[in-house]
Parts: sequence; structure tokens; C-alpha cells
Amino acid sequence: MENNKLTNIKAYFYVLLCNDGTFYGGYTTNLNKRIETHNKGQGAKYTKARLPVKLLYSEGFEDKNSALKREYWFKNKLTRKQKEDFLLEHGINKKNFTRQR
Repeated sequence: MENNKLTNIKAYFYVLLCNDGTFYGGYTTNLNKRIETHNKGQGAKYTKARLPVKLLYSEGFEDKNSALKREYWFKNKLTRKQKEDFLLEHGINKKNFTRQR
């Protein structure tokens, strides 16, 4: 993403690694606050039972709808292997996919 577009970010798509080794994809308008909320057990039901979570990837968008589309695609269209491939293609090291325990 070009530097001049960084100021136009209105929403984020993000991928978390849960404590059980699964991935969680979501969207937010405040990335740091949302990750903190997840780790306090106040986030999604899915992550509450899989704490702590670790941020693996985030992507900024100029509008909420684009971030929501990316979240839907990640959660509903990709297999575990495809999710891993997506993360690898975006520079996330495979060693980061392991459980946190």
C-alpha cells in the first residue's frame, strides 16, 4: 500500500492465531483496541474459548465494506491450507502458525 493511502484507512481486516492453533479472521475500525478486547475475553465467542490470541496479519482498507468482504472471503471461502498459503504469500513465517501453549 502506498504511504499516502495510509491516512485514508478506515477499517482493517485481521487474522489472529488462537491458542488452539486455529485462525480467526475479523474486521475492525480500531485494530489495537480490538486485539486487546479479544484477549480480555470480550471479543467474539470463537476467540473467548481460545485465549490468548496473537495478531498474525492485518490489512487496511479505505472503507468498511471492503474489509468486511475480505473477512467473509477468508472465513467462508478458504480451507485451512489456503489460509496458510495466503499468510505465507503475505510474508508471515510458517513457524508463527504453531500453537501458543
